[in-house]
Amino acid sequence: MSHTSPPAPEPITKLHTGIPGFDTVAEGGLPRGRTTLIAGTAGSAKTVFATHFLASGIRDAGESGVFITFEDTPEDIRRNMLGFGWDIAGWEREGKWAFVDAALRADDQAVVVGDYDLGALLARVEHAVKRTGAARVSMDSVNALFARFADHGTLRAELYRISAALKELGATVVFTAERIDEYGEVSRYGVEEFVADNVLILRNLLQEEKRRRTVEILKFRGTSHQRGEFPFTVSPERGITVLPLSAMELTQSSSDTRVTSGLPELDRMVGGGYFRDSVILLSGATGTGKTLTVTHFVSGGYSAGERSLLFAFEESREQLARNARGWGVDFERMSEEGMLRVVPVYPHAMPIEDHLLRMRDAIDEFRPGRVIVDSLSALERVTSLRSFREFIINLTSFIKHREIVGMFTSTASKLTGGDSVTEKHISTLTDTILLLRYVECRGELRRGLLVLKMRGSPHEKNIREFTIDATGMHVGEPFRGIGGILGGTFARGADGGWDGDAEDPDAA
Repeated sequence: MSHTSPPAPEPITKLHTGIPGFDTVAEGGLPRGRTTLIAGTAGSAKTVFATHFLASGIRDAGESGVFITFEDTPEDIRRNMLGFGWDIAGWEREGKWAFVDAALRADDQAVVVGDYDLGALLARVEHAVKRTGAARVSMDSVNALFARFADHGTLRAELYRISAALKELGATVVFTAERIDEYGEVSRYGVEEFVADNVLILRNLLQEEKRRRTVEILKFRGTSHQRGEFPFTVSPERGITVLPLSAMELTQSSSDTRVTSGLPELDRMVGGGYFRDSVILLSGATGTGKTLTVTHFVSGGYSAGERSLLFAFEESREQLARNARGWGVDFERMSEEGMLRVVPVYPHAMPIEDHLLRMRDAIDEFRPGRVIVDSLSALERVTSLRSFREFIINLTSFIKHREIVGMFTSTASKLTGGDSVTEKHISTLTDTILLLRYVECRGELRRGLLVLKMRGSPHEKNIREFTIDATGMHVGEPFRGIGGILGGTFARGADGGWDGDAEDPDAA
């Protein structure tokens, strides 16, 4: 008696959602032909996600979609989503998008039903899917159904029925449901997640008086995905964009090409100039010369025929131009020649994830050889520490992959130096660290410059004195006979003089 083996199951394939960044987290997209629950609290962008899923299918993959609405009217959805550039009405006329309107109207009689089923709704849905040839279906939001069903077990069975019918038609389905707490139960009624093959959780967290949106794939049945929460943002230009740090792979090439700092003596201190694909952290207290160092950096790029893009979070374009003009550098002429673009932005104007996306867009559009962020300290104040560090990781990786040299400024916490919070959390992410410090000598305030770190190159270890005049910065000789400059506490020798090679610091 022969026994035949059961046929091998077909592997689960992924459907690219077209939502930027999400397919990286999902390792290819949503499982094709399956049902995914999108659960989230109010304001977590559930409806936007469900709409973006259909819009990307139409726009990027040529796949029609059906939108089943249980709460908002089709007219509201058309109007609200037009702000993202999604012309739903136009797609309806072209037969690419169909609504199934199951929303309860204000003048409808709210009836709680017992032995009621969704057979009529299912027939309408099947008709819309077949008429449009839809590969994608979104349902928003199934919570409205719970007000109509006294028996949640019956509703669960009916949702299973709809899901199974859509699977038979080959559709990939997402449906939204509300949650009460960001880290509580998956769904409000505890039924929705058991109907779905996959579960996504969208969060709209309040951290340190600031909102932060994240997405987490809680369950992908039978296939892999990345674990944990990933930040995302919602913008009119692109809808939802997920920002996975996992996409920031350390695969960029390493360049040996040197570029000038704009100061010949500083170039010598760093072994011949910065590396083409390096990121420099410039740290100093207020007034130590950070803006001037940036100005020389821009000027050095201009002389070498390289464009510079300066993101200014503390000063206006006019202030920066005036300051540069005072040192003999003409920012206006550079801008007119297309060699410099200054982008002044108020740090509180938007979430840090939106800042990141706008900065990446500006870099891709302008294609600079140098990028300056002045300053990171301003951005640090408007977000949580976790979001700030994710921002730095993403931005540094982005510019390194494009072999752009970057300079980030940071304000030290004390007048005499010391680590800023910024330095503590991003120093390991940068290739070169320059410290600008005040040095007090016999009642006179002087300035010092130190190359604290430079990856892949020997560099000078001395703290050099520098001066500032109408022509800019001038790097001089190393300080001698002075200790404790970095900590702001200077050490004296046993004889009352200064420790080091000389008794009098003015001998330097």
